[in-house]
Amino acid sequence: MSDNTVIIYEDESHIRDYQALRTTWSVKGRQKQIPTYGHHATVSLLGGVNIETGEFLCMETDQCNAQAFLQFLQYTLDQYPDKHVVMVLDNAKIHHAKVLQPFLQEHEEQLTFVFLSPYSPNLNLVERIWGWLKESVIANRFHPNRKELRESIVSFLEYLSEFPEKVLQRIGQVVMSEN
Repeated sequence: MSDNTVIIYEDESHIRDYQALRTTWSVKGRQKQIPTYGHHATVSLLGGVNIETGEFLCMETDQCNAQAFLQFLQYTLDQYPDKHVVMVLDNAKIHHAKVLQPFLQEHEEQLTFVFLSPYSPNLNLVERIWGWLKESVIANRFHPNRKELRESIVSFLEYLSEFPEKVLQRIGQVVMSEN
């Protein structure tokens, strides 16, 4: 791979406040109770991980649709203006939408898609980051509203930007020390 190329694994995720119960200890016969207000706050994200640096690009959106994906593509290219971006992604409909074609043609020298095999989320390294986020932000926790859920997500994303080596470890990349 040339110094002029970056590889980004991309995917979308919906963080919902009701994905709360995970394995936890409790008194035998008494399941841990997580309060709920009867509504389900959701934060939808598009994200990509640079597998060389551990940088995690993320964008919040109202809906994960082709238009939002197009905005994420532009955001990604803006982050790497002098690089060729190879984006590894699944075969979701939004990744093949007709609305993308003019953008892809205009940026064909700067952006290449590599599609994963169908039904293979285990091959998409960004899935490990989404799992980590859900583990850290919503597992066995209660967020009374979307604002607090979003604040927890933002805090986690700030942690990722502060410690890209932890991102690399999480996706299974070898982190070499400077010594």
